[in-house]
Amino acid sequence: MRYGMVIDSARCIGCHSCAVACKQINNLPRGVWWNRVLTEGGEDMDTPAGEFPNLSMTATPVSCQHCENPACVKVCPVGATYKDPETGVVRQDYDKCIGCRMCMAACPYTGVRSFNWEEPAYAVDVALGDADVPKHQKHVVEKCTVCYPRTSQGASPACMEVCPPLARFWGDLDDPESEVSQLIASRPYKRLLEEQGTNPSVYYLV
Repeated sequence: MRYGMVIDSARCIGCHSCAVACKQINNLPRGVWWNRVLTEGGEDMDTPAGEFPNLSMTATPVSCQHCENPACVKVCPVGATYKDPETGVVRQDYDKCIGCRMCMAACPYTGVRSFNWEEPAYAVDVALGDADVPKHQKHVVEKCTVCYPRTSQGASPACMEVCPPLARFWGDLDDPESEVSQLIASRPYKRLLEEQGTNPSVYYLV
C-alpha cells in the first residue's frame, strides 16, 4: 500500500479550508501551518496576474509530499524521520527528534516543515482537534502526518472531508482500482519538483 493524494487544480478555489482543518484537527501551535494554499498569480497571496480583464490565478495547496524516495529520511541521523512501511507515509517521531533540522535542509519543498523554537503557544487555552494527536514539543521538527491518528483507523485526512468543491482525493496509489489511481490514469497531471527524484505522492490534476 502507498497512500497518496490527488488535488484537482481545476476545482480548487483557494478557500484555505484544507489548511484551517489541518490546523484545527492537529491542534497546531500559533503561527504553524502544515498545509498552505499558494497562489500562482500576482506577487501577493490571493491576487491574480495580469491586467483587467485579462487576469489569471491558480491556487496550489502544498504540504509534505510524502515522497516515495524522501530526501529527509536519508539525512536524519537518528531515524526520527522515517517512512511507515505499511502505508508509505513519511512520519516524524517527536521523541527521537534531536532538532538538528537536517530534514528541513534536505527537503526540496520549502516550507512544508516547521520547527518549534520555543514551547508551543496556542491562540486558545484548550486543546483542539483529535484527542489522540501527539503533543507538540519544543525543539522538534513537525509536518503533515496525513492525520495519522485518523487514517490509521480507516478514516480520511481532515483536509479531504472539508473541501467545499471536492477537489481533494485520497487513497492507495498501488491499487489500480482506487479512485486516486483512476484519476491519475484519466487526466493530465503534474507533480512538484519531479526533477529532484523524490517521486512525490501528491498529484495535481491540470
